[in-house]
Amino acid sequence: MTAPLKHSDPITVDVALGDRAYDIVIGRDVLQSLGARVAALRPGVRTAIVTDRTVAKHWLEPTQASLAAAGIPTSHVVVEEGEGSKTYAGLEKVSEALVAARIERNDLVIALGGGVVGDLAGFAAAILRRGVDFVQVPTSLLAQVDSSVGGKTGINSPQGKNLLGAFHQPVLVIADTSVLDTLSPRQFRAGYAEVAKYGVLGDEAFFAWLETNHAGIFSGNAAREHAIATSCRAKAAIVSRDERETGERALLNLGHTFGHALEAATGFSDRLFHGEGVAIGMVLAAQFSAQLGMISQADAARVEHHLSSVGLPTRLQDIAGFTQEGLADADALMALMAQDKKVKRGKLTFILLEAVGRAVIANDVEPSLVRNFLKTKLATS
Repeated sequence: MTAPLKHSDPITVDVALGDRAYDIVIGRDVLQSLGARVAALRPGVRTAIVTDRTVAKHWLEPTQASLAAAGIPTSHVVVEEGEGSKTYAGLEKVSEALVAARIERNDLVIALGGGVVGDLAGFAAAILRRGVDFVQVPTSLLAQVDSSVGGKTGINSPQGKNLLGAFHQPVLVIADTSVLDTLSPRQFRAGYAEVAKYGVLGDEAFFAWLETNHAGIFSGNAAREHAIATSCRAKAAIVSRDERETGERALLNLGHTFGHALEAATGFSDRLFHGEGVAIGMVLAAQFSAQLGMISQADAARVEHHLSSVGLPTRLQDIAGFTQEGLADADALMALMAQDKKVKRGKLTFILLEAVGRAVIANDVEPSLVRNFLKTKLATS
């Protein structure tokens, strides 16, 4: 697998969902085209931008300018950065702002931000006047390759991650790869975990390409667009076959059952970014698969080595304040996993590996096996 050496025209990935199909437009500086694309998609529309304070400093004005140039009226609401905004209070703030802005059912909400903003704005759009369409303008790597695509929206409950939400597809996704240049190295690495996930779960050739070419993704050459487009194509294909996660789409949760429990244990705080939790979760899933005899220890080590080589945490002990808030307690982590969305009739479901590039859905995993596995990992120095 090779990628172009130079930046080219924007790449368009189609999410094939019949009359709810939409495009993902990927490329440097494509944010400038937002207004023209929205005007072509919805003539006469009004918009409201939902963003966070950090993103607003960099990208609110260019977004407003693009919409204004196309003659599109807009308002905006700014929330605090981070998972703390994906709450009942955050949803109330955004929803009331959209009502006050008189956003009607034929208007558009624009989610300008990372995964938190996309999930929050998308959920607010889904319930506003029983459903208003929205556009995703993801500004983090994680959002560009994962959360902005596929229509999952929602907020967190104090009892677990993303337990409240709705499936609500966007009508357009604008993934401007140049905005990623403003991310901190830690934020970019966290997003990279979701890129690597697509290789680990279903495309060994892509994973091998990442092992060789990841530096170009971080530096911002054309490998970045190639990696984002490949990730989006992989997700779009799965979503088009299983939009509401009744089967195959659950594979996209590789690393998330462990990862979400770790996020909850750290209070959905900056101690552990979502992508960092996914990285640790993928390694745990690979190691658990090896313990069950599904893959070799060498395959599990390969996954861990690559994620570690780009600077991602791969062990429970890598989490800041590891001994605090239940992180060193296998039973506490098991209790948090019991609140995972994939639990059915109280039975744990995990995404495990038969090989690098081949994930499977494992239903009814015996809890005692998971508990003993975690105890072993927690005892490892």
